[in-house]
Amino acid sequence: MLSISVEEFLLWKKKQLSKGGDHQSFAVLLDCIGGISNSELYLICINPEGRLQLKQDLDFLESIWNEHLIKSCPIQYLCGISFWRDLKLKVSNKVLIPRPETELIIDIVCSLFKKKSEKLFFAELGTGSGAISIALALSYPFSKGVATDIDQDALELATKNYINSSKQSNLKFYCGNWWSPLESFKGKLDLAISNPPYIPKDTYEKLPKEVKNFEPKVALLGGKDGLKHIKEIIQKAPLFLKDKGWLILENHFDQGEKVKELLIKNKFTSIEIVKDLSGIGRFTIGRYK
Repeated sequence: MLSISVEEFLLWKKKQLSKGGDHQSFAVLLDCIGGISNSELYLICINPEGRLQLKQDLDFLESIWNEHLIKSCPIQYLCGISFWRDLKLKVSNKVLIPRPETELIIDIVCSLFKKKSEKLFFAELGTGSGAISIALALSYPFSKGVATDIDQDALELATKNYINSSKQSNLKFYCGNWWSPLESFKGKLDLAISNPPYIPKDTYEKLPKEVKNFEPKVALLGGKDGLKHIKEIIQKAPLFLKDKGWLILENHFDQGEKVKELLIKNKFTSIEIVKDLSGIGRFTIGRYK
């Protein structure tokens, strides 16, 4: 650990933020690489005396921050860590950086299944870093979950995240495309969840470079209209869900009504478009029969 004065650190911090970037990304850098948590950062800002212990020197931290600013590389990839709900997850450019708005999926599940003692059997399709499945496995410790991903590297990362986040053994990972690894679970699921690639092709071409140049295309692009994967998931869901089983999908801000129509067409009921904190119809949910 390196010891520096709080005064020196705060001057350096001010200089770095004057170059650009946002406070949230800078906080991720300080926590993951520098070893200074948000709470510690808050305390030294209101009491700028004494000394501070750093895991890495200021020059090294500055080099990472400069790379983030110059190349527009997401700070989560440079640090190898992303914070999501109360999880600290390993990430790489093989997986999408889990977004704050996706955290609401867990709240939706908790509103449908209110008892933490529920013995659910759930599946997540396209797990990426494992964020959603791990959060559910922790929230419902008596439940069992399965999570799929088409990319073996992503699954290895998700598995590490689960081991690091939990001492439980109620979540298993399977490699394959959407439902294909789950043939033995037909008709057994209480709940299926997916945050699939849903960005339409034209929209994908206009994405900010920090997304388009670094995050995996396979996790973002949903075909010409963005609904390619959503259609496949919905069409096959009745084979895997129990009667009254729920399907929860994240979709693009303008796809809610189209996803609702697809659910109706495939005999889902209790369909609802759920808005995120910005008032956008971010999720579409339905119950099979």
